[in-house]
Amino acid sequence: MAQQLLHLVFGGRLTHPDETEFANLDALDIVGIYPNYAEAARAWRSKAQGTVDDAHMRYFVVHLHRLLDPDSHDHTEGHCR
Repeated sequence: MAQQLLHLVFGGRLTHPDETEFANLDALDIVGIYPNYAEAARAWRSKAQGTVDDAHMRYFVVHLHRLLDPDSHDHTEGHCR
């Protein structure tokens, strides 16, 4: 069985396109929690491509497994914003 590396995908409208402060925390889009980076990246890509014309909308992948086990070092994952 592959190691479970949880990832959260979420997004929302930013106050400024170059910042990571959200305009309205109550309106965040929680896309889901995924068991690995590949599935999270697919979900992120789908959401990000759907909002490509809106510079203030941004989706993120959060590596939950790193928060749960900060001493682990997994260098096999890519990064997306």
